[in-house]
Amino acid sequence: MANRPLIRGASLACALLVGGCAGWSTWDEERTVVVPEREVGADDYMVVSGDTMYSIAFRHQLDYRQLARWNGVGSDYLIFPGQVLRLKPAPGTEVARERYVTGEIESVGMDDVAIGKPRAIQPGSPAPRVPPAPEEPPQTAVGGYAWSWPTAGTVLRGFGKDGNRGLDLAGNDGQPILAAAPGRVVYSGNALKGYGELIIIKHDELFLSAYGYNARRHVKEGDVVTAGQPIATMGRGPENRPMLHFEIRRSGKPVNPANLLPAHTVSANGG
Repeated sequence: MANRPLIRGASLACALLVGGCAGWSTWDEERTVVVPEREVGADDYMVVSGDTMYSIAFRHQLDYRQLARWNGVGSDYLIFPGQVLRLKPAPGTEVARERYVTGEIESVGMDDVAIGKPRAIQPGSPAPRVPPAPEEPPQTAVGGYAWSWPTAGTVLRGFGKDGNRGLDLAGNDGQPILAAAPGRVVYSGNALKGYGELIIIKHDELFLSAYGYNARRHVKEGDVVTAGQPIATMGRGPENRPMLHFEIRRSGKPVNPANLLPAHTVSANGG
């Protein structure tokens, strides 16, 4: 009988020890440190868990294709935690295409580096003709699809107001969020600070659309969606009111969605 308290005490000590060890193990897992593959410079970004090439490009307002090319990433766009990506091209690899004349010296872009040093221009000779910039395809022609409003509601904050990169649309909790055009989901997660539960859809080689502040996401990366398909439900934004933050990016840069969407939207009540 005298041994029972000792046994119970030993059992309690073992239980506390096991519980403590489990706690330490969990704490260690949560504190897992990702070691960068090389030093992270001012113009670099280290990939963390949950990142995709699209989300990193979106965060830094870059074209995902350029970002991949600068870092030797293939067309599968596979990246890994700890990988350090350049956010700018390496010196001498991507160059300006402009030509200009200063005094009597024609400055040439580095795409002409094979020609050698800037070439002297004879006094009195006409300045070299500046080739026109290549024309980009008109926005309406890309993909051959029409944009539609991603949810019913009124515009709370327009493009450019207070630095807004898209439109903030008011609505109701749980209201359906719809794909604004057909495409493929290239990001579905919450790793981008300031967007909450975010979905990014790639529509073609130029356009992406983004849907932030969702309460729940109904699609995952790789899903193919059609225009008007429900992809999420409306959540609450920073002001704790139901809203959708909606962006359209062209070659990585925000554009005003109102220039692509139909002339007007409908109210949250369907009017």
